[in-house]
Amino acid sequence: MKLFSKEEYKRRVELASPPTTVGKNCLLAFLSGGTICTLGQVLCNLYQRLGLELPQARAGVSISLIFLSALLTALGLYDKLAKHAGAGTLVPITGFANSMVSPALEFKSEGFVTGLGAKLFTVAGPVLVYGVTASVVYGLILFGLSLL
Repeated sequence: MKLFSKEEYKRRVELASPPTTVGKNCLLAFLSGGTICTLGQVLCNLYQRLGLELPQARAGVSISLIFLSALLTALGLYDKLAKHAGAGTLVPITGFANSMVSPALEFKSEGFVTGLGAKLFTVAGPVLVYGVTASVVYGLILFGLSLL
């Protein structure tokens, strides 16, 4: 087994790695994320025209985006979109829905309890745990500061 120096290893890694296109990636993320957000605004306007008040229209938008993300994930289209669109598809609500559905689909063959049920929160579980914990800590800090 031939060992390389750190410099030689770094040189070989740079030769083997494809060049990154930061500008293109940023533009695609901006456009895809912006498109998702624009879709959300279009849905909000549509729901308001159908007679919903703003809070109910916003809830409808959240439900619609979650449903569309889950459906696209189940059809295998969300990952293809994300491959080309990049980080813009990680807009929180759509990315979170994708992170919930993907493991569930992957392990559905193991059954509803040990497969789908056990793996449903594989990715989302830590996000929920630390998100809730952070919000409780933040709330306690604000409460403590309000007592001063």
